Amino acid sequence: MTDDAAPSRLRDEIVPSRLRDELDRHWVALTLVAWLVIAAWMLVDRWGQIRWLSLGDTDDNMRLMQVRALLDGQGWYDLRNYRLNPPLGFNIHWSRLVDLPIAGLILFFRLFTSNSWAERLACGIAPILPLSITMLGTAATVRRLVSPYAWPLGLIFLTGATATQLMFAPMRIDHHGWQLAMLSLTVAGLCDPKALRGGALVGIASAVSLTIGLELLPYAAMAGAILALRWVWDRGEADRLMVYALSLGGGSALGFAVFASNANQVMRCDALTPVWLSVMIAAGLLLFLLGRFGPESRGARLALAVAAGAAIAVGFAVMFPQCLGRPEQVSPELAHNWLDNVREAKPIYKHAFRTGFAMATLPIIGLIGAIVATWRARREPIALGWVCVALFTAFAGAMLLWQVRAAPAAQLLAVSGATALGWLLLPWLLHHRLLPVRVFGTVAGFLIVSGLFAGLAIQYFPIDRPKPYEKRVNAATGNCLRTTVLAQLNRYPAQTIFTFVDMGPRLITITHHDAIAGPYHRNGDAILDVQHAFDGPTDRAHAIIKRHGATMLLLCPNAAESTNYKSRGPNGFYAQMSRNEVPAWLTPLPLPAKSPLRLYKVD
Repeated sequence: MTDDAAPSRLRDEIVPSRLRDELDRHWVALTLVAWLVIAAWMLVDRWGQIRWLSLGDTDDNMRLMQVRALLDGQGWYDLRNYRLNPPLGFNIHWSRLVDLPIAGLILFFRLFTSNSWAERLACGIAPILPLSITMLGTAATVRRLVSPYAWPLGLIFLTGATATQLMFAPMRIDHHGWQLAMLSLTVAGLCDPKALRGGALVGIASAVSLTIGLELLPYAAMAGAILALRWVWDRGEADRLMVYALSLGGGSALGFAVFASNANQVMRCDALTPVWLSVMIAAGLLLFLLGRFGPESRGARLALAVAAGAAIAVGFAVMFPQCLGRPEQVSPELAHNWLDNVREAKPIYKHAFRTGFAMATLPIIGLIGAIVATWRARREPIALGWVCVALFTAFAGAMLLWQVRAAPAAQLLAVSGATALGWLLLPWLLHHRLLPVRVFGTVAGFLIVSGLFAGLAIQYFPIDRPKPYEKRVNAATGNCLRTTVLAQLNRYPAQTIFTFVDMGPRLITITHHDAIAGPYHRNGDAILDVQHAFDGPTDRAHAIIKRHGATMLLLCPNAAESTNYKSRGPNGFYAQMSRNEVPAWLTPLPLPAKSPLRLYKVD
């Protein structure tokens, strides 16, 4: 027992004994009650978006189209979208796993209302479902590492993690929320005092996340590395390592068998294909053997763990050399024109301060808190759990230096460390002898430890405020994608419309028309065709549009994507159209007077 044990008991005593008993015994039920309250608030707050089916991201629109295709009878293993690039269709590298709750909700609500409202309600509710798992995982971790009574504070901090919470917002129906839920279970499993349960939880959560997509593959690898290090440090962790290995390999195999699409059953690098399935099974086998036959010597165990990791890396390089580069395997031209410019794929230091400061604050606080908590618990059994959380939090923070899309995961992983700091600091402030400290100090301490001060302060920083041009571009993009605006196109008979890449998924979701492309890397030829048409000469644009069988052209002046075409081709097709230099083979078609769109018939 450390000297910190007495202060820890004093902090627990702040919670009345009867309330402590309730928080400890009924934490699962109370967490779910808190989730219901938050879910209700989210639905009320986002009701306008639900009402108008405002799926703001291209991936959310494509997810709904994938669910629609499933409910309309498309094959379970056929994930090609046939309303993009018809008649060939558009290859989507996802799995059906995330489709299931959305499809189930639509079928349920169809019993009471129209299909249109069933879709809207399903899209509003489905993203909130994984939040319940995330809250349970977070509460379990905080209970184990901080205090059995500190989990409400952890949930409050989680609610304030804005980048994380956006992944659970109504209409955010793509897979990110479910992967974050699995990440929260992974952390809970890493610090679970019961070895078999903890190992199985980490393995299953990792397998489910990989079945959904590879976005959190680095975190799954880090979790496996942490468990291996636990075994290196303590041979008594062998059972945890072995059950993790079996769960990871078996879960990945099951996920591949049930959910891998026809297109994912070849040697691709961007999904759970035979490539990554082989890696997971091989890793699981090696880790199981390490746990089963590991030597007594810590040094020997470390050497074997390093050898196993090297064997996986070398085997991967030898067997799958095509996957050593970008997993998307796109052409250099498409990478230069598109993927290299995706904002969320850029490191945090390449973003504006207003963006990076708000994203990075909580991860930094969480890492500090995890380090402090690890030191304070250095002689207690929970020290190993805190080491795992500290390593994971540091890894997530480092991921921000690679891609800013790591922010939701980084903030989620930071909650435990931030809660430890809060549980240490806030009771001291609340019981301070000076009234100003008790009142203002507690409020300030809460805002700082939770990271909420960053979002509040940034509003008053005269740094990196959006320029008028940026506001105009953002407004134009949003206006063109509104449901009421695109629905006006349904007055024309269904046909194929040639439009911007980023407008394709939204167009086919809201209207009965087909489009050519969406921002999905497996369809590089179609994406390049759209780019070549808009930034190249007019005659080439005409040839490309006709080759794709498009009979209408749809433009959104000043949209973000259009600025790229004007920049790359100042005398190209789109640049001429922006100057109202319309070629003879295009005929303007009428739209409502205030429509931000421009529509043309292609001759």
